[in-house]
Amino acid sequence: MSGSQLWDDVDNYFSGHLSPDDEALEAAFRDSEAAGLPAISVTPAQGKLLQILAQVQGARTILEIGTLGGYSTIWMGRALPEDGRLISLEYSAKHAEVATRNLARAGLERVAEVRVGPALESLPKLADENPAPFDLVFIDADKANNAHYVEWALRLTRAGSLIVLDNVVRGGRVLNADSTEPDVVGTRAALDLIATHPRLTGTAIQTVGSKGHDGFALARVLA
Repeated sequence: MSGSQLWDDVDNYFSGHLSPDDEALEAAFRDSEAAGLPAISVTPAQGKLLQILAQVQGARTILEIGTLGGYSTIWMGRALPEDGRLISLEYSAKHAEVATRNLARAGLERVAEVRVGPALESLPKLADENPAPFDLVFIDADKANNAHYVEWALRLTRAGSLIVLDNVVRGGRVLNADSTEPDVVGTRAALDLIATHPRLTGTAIQTVGSKGHDGFALARVLA
């Protein structure tokens, strides 16, 4: 058995036992695929991890940067209380339309909102609304702007908030300090920011599974 097949099988075993999809989640996958969205959403195990992080936080407010078809949004939205709020920022109007339908099917239309446009344009507008600090921020958008997204997450959170930055390994390409690839440059800049910013403490974890060799960074906002 190849390494990648073994990773897939273990992922499927864990997901089937600990984070099985229900009809709303399965439909979100199906509709995203039918609409031609790229198959880059989080796995069920990763979605469950995000949900548990939100629950441990006692999160009432969540910010997501990068919606895609709303699969991860559903996982996190289910961790919120009835009067909670999740704002998800999505560049593509097509993706946002699919995600909005998926969220409505999951019964989260009153909790979760998808805003369309480049995140670096949406974030200043969001800040102008002076929202309550977000308890959890999940960043899973264009990797070139990862450092900018972490900076905005700092502005929109409070002491004790969590920031999750996805896809920080990409098969080990993050090691290449000489890389000019925008996703590598942006991810390394974000990791440098987490490592050096006085208001952040964090770590990064490698993962293997149905998405190959990748990983995520987790940062906590300090006082």
